[in-house]
Amino acid sequence: MKNKLNIAMLGHKRIPSREGGIEIVVEELSTRMVEAGHFVTCYNRSGHHVSGKEFDGGSCKEYKGVKLKCVFTINRKGFAAMTSSFFGAICATFGKYDVVHFHAEGSCAMLWLPKLFGKRCIATIHGIDWQRAKWGVFASKYIKFGEKIATKYADEIIVLSEGVQKYFMNTYGRKTVFIPNGVNRPILRSPQQMKEKFGLDKDEYILFLGRLVPEKGITYLIEAFKEVKTEKKLVIAGGSSDTDAFSQELKKLAQGDDRIVFTGFVQGQMLEELYSNAYLYTLPSDLEGMPLSLLEAMSYGNCCLTSDIAECAEVVEDKALLFKKSDVLDLKEKLQNACDNTDAVKKLKNGASDFICSKYNWDDVVEQTLLLYEK
Repeated sequence: MKNKLNIAMLGHKRIPSREGGIEIVVEELSTRMVEAGHFVTCYNRSGHHVSGKEFDGGSCKEYKGVKLKCVFTINRKGFAAMTSSFFGAICATFGKYDVVHFHAEGSCAMLWLPKLFGKRCIATIHGIDWQRAKWGVFASKYIKFGEKIATKYADEIIVLSEGVQKYFMNTYGRKTVFIPNGVNRPILRSPQQMKEKFGLDKDEYILFLGRLVPEKGITYLIEAFKEVKTEKKLVIAGGSSDTDAFSQELKKLAQGDDRIVFTGFVQGQMLEELYSNAYLYTLPSDLEGMPLSLLEAMSYGNCCLTSDIAECAEVVEDKALLFKKSDVLDLKEKLQNACDNTDAVKKLKNGASDFICSKYNWDDVVEQTLLLYEK
């Protein structure tokens, strides 16, 4: 690409951060675009980490060549995303940017403004967010409004799954561009921190790693696991996301089974160790955009068990185990079979990393995204 672009990104919480999949995507895109010679500014939220202020990183103005700017944020459920994207969009409108890239449906409610001032506007729809159970009526309607604004005004809309692509065509008659997320091939870590803190060793646990929100299906997972006859533990790793009450419900549901371990939010070495040493990774979601945690789990060579929703099934193809969405009995049977059949689990582990790392590549994602910027 001959032209060096000045790019603004908004709609994420903040980078660097693992508060959700969007933050990982924005970090991967922005840092790689800077490496390619472009100029990128990311508009971060102010306020605390979504899982608690103890996870706050230090404030910085630059990260791996990406300029970071904090925008005013009302740090309350339903208002943080709205206010940060509102002020981020105003800043992007009056900045000297060639492209403004909006991430997530809610942030797109302000996409019309930089478009009005002649900016090229790209929207990435990470999932049909207004369907998520954690949002109230007002927030859900606002997010759907953002979806409609993106449909009407965005120069290009990127979607992460074929299901969402069909949704936009069937609902709005709007063509979108399918560009899935990528994944990096990781370095495997031996169990050290996880052994010291939680008493966990290699292949001794089934892992769920993600945000503790209703649509992830964690309730089904706990109910199913409590009926599984195994000495393996169930490790639920992740923090809440405007869902503290739901987190407490999960812990109450798990009471009476000392095999279930809640680690809270994890990152860095602890996260890498948990991925590296799991016997089985499970993602029982009812709703996903494109689950980065599933890509990451497979990149670490994990056997994965996931719900049969299209967004997960398209990712794993025949290289993982599936159960019927929301079906506790089927999930219990698949968990039991996996615990009882180590050879089958080992076979799926052996091919997982090569399969997923060859199928999803961040460099390809960046190249396709930049081509949309210049059209």
